Amino acid sequence: MTYTSLHWGAYRPLVENGRLVEMRPVPWDRDPSPIGSSLPGAIDSPSRIRHPAVRQGFLERPGRSGEGRGCEPFVEVDWDTALDLVAAELQRVRREYGNRAIFGGSYGWSSAGRFHHAQSQLHRFLNGFGGYVSSRDSYSLGAGRVLMPHIAGDMDWLLAQHTSWDNLAEHCQLFVAFGGLPLKNAQVSPGGASDHLLREAIGRLSRAGVRFVNVSPLRSDLQGAANCEWWPLRPGSDTALMLALAYVLVDEGLHDEAFLARYTVGFERFRDYLLGHSDGQPKDPHWASARTDIPAPRIVELARRMAASRTMINVAYALQRAVHGEQPFWMTVTLAALLGQIGLPGGGFGLGYGAMNNTGSGRKPFSGPRLDQGSNPVRDFIPVARIADMLLQPGAPFDYDGQRHHYPDICLVYWAGGNAFHHHQDLNRLVRAWQRPQTIVVHEQYWTAQAKYADIVLPATTALERDDIGSASSDRFMLAMKRAIAPVGEARHDYRIFLDLARRLGFAEAFGEGRDEMDWLRHTYEGSRQRARDQGIELPDFDDFWAEGCFEVPRPAEQTILLKAFRDDPQAHPLGTPSGRLELYSERIAGFDYADCPGHPVWFEPPAPGYPLHLISNQPKTRLHSQYDHGAYSRASKIREREPLMLNPQDAAARGIADGDIVRVFNAQGALLAGAIVSDEVRPGVVQLATGAWYDPLDPAAPDSLEKHGNPNVLTRDVGASSLSQGCSAHTAHVEIERWRGELPPVSAFQPARFVAR
Repeated sequence: MTYTSLHWGAYRPLVENGRLVEMRPVPWDRDPSPIGSSLPGAIDSPSRIRHPAVRQGFLERPGRSGEGRGCEPFVEVDWDTALDLVAAELQRVRREYGNRAIFGGSYGWSSAGRFHHAQSQLHRFLNGFGGYVSSRDSYSLGAGRVLMPHIAGDMDWLLAQHTSWDNLAEHCQLFVAFGGLPLKNAQVSPGGASDHLLREAIGRLSRAGVRFVNVSPLRSDLQGAANCEWWPLRPGSDTALMLALAYVLVDEGLHDEAFLARYTVGFERFRDYLLGHSDGQPKDPHWASARTDIPAPRIVELARRMAASRTMINVAYALQRAVHGEQPFWMTVTLAALLGQIGLPGGGFGLGYGAMNNTGSGRKPFSGPRLDQGSNPVRDFIPVARIADMLLQPGAPFDYDGQRHHYPDICLVYWAGGNAFHHHQDLNRLVRAWQRPQTIVVHEQYWTAQAKYADIVLPATTALERDDIGSASSDRFMLAMKRAIAPVGEARHDYRIFLDLARRLGFAEAFGEGRDEMDWLRHTYEGSRQRARDQGIELPDFDDFWAEGCFEVPRPAEQTILLKAFRDDPQAHPLGTPSGRLELYSERIAGFDYADCPGHPVWFEPPAPGYPLHLISNQPKTRLHSQYDHGAYSRASKIREREPLMLNPQDAAARGIADGDIVRVFNAQGALLAGAIVSDEVRPGVVQLATGAWYDPLDPAAPDSLEKHGNPNVLTRDVGASSLSQGCSAHTAHVEIERWRGELPPVSAFQPARFVAR
């Protein structure tokens, strides 16, 4: 049987006469994602890149025409011409500037397949070529990934051992969800989501009598719970609310002093700040109420309930995608430590339940085959969200995790997988930065803005056009992903593209090791068997696995409880922090002397908004990031072809906006068009516009052009969360909106690039 694994689900492709007509969910998936319905019709749509293409100005003047990116037409060329040109540019840049002038700008969501993982292929290729400037962390978890090793442990390690939903259903009594538990986010997991869990998990907890508190400006951030309170706090004020809850616990003696003494360090320093001894301002419920819009008596009552119940405190990834984004994560751990339930069944803290499907699955954290990427001799790097800074400010210093670094001077950007014009902030600034490199090469499947703003575009296959192995950490199944359709047009696998380039550059044997695609699948599968055995998993023979099509990873014998071993014996199982314990005060972070991230969690007053409405640019429901925005499911959600924007009836009435109107959304960064949905599902003073609409400027040649499709990143600020992490801060954004009264420009985001003859 033919299966395929996508980041949002496992499917059985139905093909008729060589064309994909349906994506049928696998029978075991209890809540399949409808995103899969977008692939038929989209995979071979006019948006598909069918042939290698080179921007006209670049073909005429290689390396010397960046100003034409995004507005010049392309020339379709044959593969040899394109590959010769890429190889020549790589050699030229290395010869003239060195490998420190090459940026390998991939992002990890391109394919659920473990071999045809574009990021791994790109990094292996560039390492074989002598190295490249890399990026660290992620847009999703930039602040959290840097902070957590200082105070609790490596982020991936923590996520892999989150308390299972099974355990929560048996033992949890109160689930306090800062940022909610969005069902739409839990459609996905890196590497695949073969069995969707969250909807059924919320139902099980509800039937068991668990009470939920949805602390979010959006009511829809927690759906399906029978006993759920909505606390529509002011966006960005979660840390203030957590501090006030902590204040009540300490002030009323409800905190667990024995737990704090044995398992944490730094409580006394934090307590002095909490009670106002160090700065003269107690962080009490009245103080927090003025910042959160949550009444002080409700805060007191919730703190008492949390102390009297087996309580799980969860924080969504979204909260740390903001200025000072480290603080809500740090306060989540601190608040849970005060309750003293960390490591106990049903209690403690979570960092992203509902953010991805596999968090809380209770499955073993086995991630299946891996492609060896080799070693990168270039030490230069950037935090992933600082790409525009790097391109605009070569040589400028930046702080990161206690060290001072400098941005490299990038001449060539090589991108395979990902779309910077989706996930980066302040896109008008990115467009200006994007003109600076001498050469930009991309592997792409569709004519996204990433492709339209490149110099050389190499058409890549999709997951359905190649053989691969689908596997995700803590997921239920490992799948044999057998090719369902032939490659569209002249699309080639990333592996073949890089192998052909390696031949031209003299390291084909080192890169390909003499293996074809199936040889690599067998090789990487066999290489994962020992890691599987280390976790008590016995993989079948590769031929048996490939014939059967799937392998179910066995469940652990015991339910997973986050930090249980640490609680049982903190000396035998210390954390990976400097003290081996939870650090409510971090001497290491304090020693960095960052004014915007001191040694314990604190409240920073938010920057002056400048515009009246807080913009929440959250994850979309109808696609993964920007993937398959051109598909039927995503396009059906739009309003007159624009991305939908939700606003409260009070804000709509004040501006004369009705449901279904097209609105102009603007601030100092830029302006866009979107379709209005008037709903009391969002609190007053807040508008919600999901990320992922393909960037579509009215005039690509004009600076700061109106974006006509609804990409919110023309409005978000491109500043780091703090000097510690430099994570993205997309949720610290304010806008104004008005009804659009002019002629409505057509959306052209899904049209292919313009072509001219050579």
